[in-house]
Amino acid sequence: MDPSNRLILLVLEVADLEASAALYRDAFGLDLHVDNHGGDDRWISGGHASASWADGAFLHFALYQAKGGTSTYGTQVGFAVDDVEAAHAGAVAGGAILIHEPRPEPWGATSRYHDLDGNVVSLTQSRRAG
Repeated sequence: MDPSNRLILLVLEVADLEASAALYRDAFGLDLHVDNHGGDDRWISGGHASASWADGAFLHFALYQAKGGTSTYGTQVGFAVDDVEAAHAGAVAGGAILIHEPRPEPWGATSRYHDLDGNVVSLTQSRRAG
């Protein structure tokens, strides 16, 4: 694969933007703030909350208020964490719906949760060399 062909954007359409932004902020630690862009383009206008990572390769994550009544469903999104046990405690305290507690996986200890629209959010603590 050409290294320039890599993921830079992930958008989930959600049924309740305020509630979803609060869940991703409170349970998963993302610095999301709700905003509204004018216009009628499904992908870049309307109510949304987003975060971008620019350390290393750029990635933009956004939640958009679903237009037409259909939200994103069944997608899995994963976030790297420094301490999966602490992140798990924060996720549960923040209202995430538990699928499974942290458990060993080949890529590192991982826990999974459902968001409010039926997507899966995983938190993974990378295996450290040593």
